Amino acid sequence: MGRLEDKVVFITGAARGQGRSHAVRMAEEGASIIAVDICDQIPTVFYPMATRDDLDETANLVEKAGGRIVTRVADVRDRNALQGAFDDGLAEFGHVDVVLPNAGIMPVINEGEQEQAWHDGIATLLTGVWQTIEVALPSMLERGQGGSIQITSSAAGLSSMALNTIPGQAAYVAAKHGVVGLMRLYASQLAPHSIRVNTVHPTGVNTPMVANEQYGKFAMEFPEIAGSPKYQNPMPVPLIDPVDVSNAMVYLASDEGRYVTGVTFPVDAGYLNR
Repeated sequence: MGRLEDKVVFITGAARGQGRSHAVRMAEEGASIIAVDICDQIPTVFYPMATRDDLDETANLVEKAGGRIVTRVADVRDRNALQGAFDDGLAEFGHVDVVLPNAGIMPVINEGEQEQAWHDGIATLLTGVWQTIEVALPSMLERGQGGSIQITSSAAGLSSMALNTIPGQAAYVAAKHGVVGLMRLYASQLAPHSIRVNTVHPTGVNTPMVANEQYGKFAMEFPEIAGSPKYQNPMPVPLIDPVDVSNAMVYLASDEGRYVTGVTFPVDAGYLNR
């Protein structure tokens, strides 16, 4: 029996990257998955975002891992669309035990609509997290069986880790700090209901958000920033793998972490321990 047998997990940003990895890894442990992604391009994002084909591939991989899955296209900035996606999954599986507000973007980091990049970053990375929790929470409270919420933050949510202070980067860091405040608020209020809430803080992860041609060009243009020792991990690894984060998510979602709540959980190769 898997560590998440009979649990249902609601994941945003599930078409690829960390979200896909979480979906597959949790399916391996017996979970059913409600997978949501925007599957569209936000103009201020400088790299190609996920597509419907990517979300379909997540479904294929979850099913190969032995899991059941419902996929829906929805933007976490759109409360009604997100609610509809969640409700479809709830109708299929009957309940939700685990919520992973994971959808994330890296808004424009050099040229582009700088003011809009701030707004898109905050709307996706902070408001989108809040909306993800809010659409799922009523059914969890009504069911009365507890559960867990693991918010994807970043090492940048506990430090000044960022490449520069232009609006897109500023929004990223501000939002990743902001979700820590949300986590602490929800963890306090939901503890009597046995719903645990934590944030997970990865260092750089080998996903299309970072491992792309556009980011590589940026790093070459600003080597004094991207190549600075300040942005390197103390452990000898430039980027961790998505599954390294997924394994932490599985622990926090499982009964092994049943009394872990209100914590900022680093998976950062020592980045924050400087």
